[in-house]
Amino acid sequence: MVRFYGKTNGKIDDKGRVVFPAIFRDAMSRSGETDTTLIIKKSVHGACLDLFTLGEWVKRSDKVMESLDTELNPEHAAFWSKYNDEVYQVVPDGKLGRINIPEELLKATGITKEVVFAGVGYKIEIWDKERRESSLIPEDQFRKTAAELSHNK
Repeated sequence: MVRFYGKTNGKIDDKGRVVFPAIFRDAMSRSGETDTTLIIKKSVHGACLDLFTLGEWVKRSDKVMESLDTELNPEHAAFWSKYNDEVYQVVPDGKLGRINIPEELLKATGITKEVVFAGVGYKIEIWDKERRESSLIPEDQFRKTAAELSHNK
């Protein structure tokens, strides 16, 4: 099972391509991940993109689907359709390891040129460089939440 940690910057070219960072390609290789198919989608929680390995995406989307009754509940069916809207498969090209990010995802997240790839364990978040910094919780809130979580054990 691959885990992604660390962050690195990248630049989107005029065709919506960006080099998939070597630190994350290496993490996939070290974990034995042989399928280079990745899933990219707009995040449910913020103005960034989520990038998953295909296996991780299947695992997580199956878990969501298990909690839904899309056959009989129209709200669940509508949620599932929206959840899967703008989900794309991408494969890094063999030459430079570039991935092509669909234009509608770039527009939806305000990504134009400079991006930050942030590994958050099971996925990679792709942010517009300026938006990433403003999205992080303040240090005092981080410490407060950490203390609260430590009391939950």
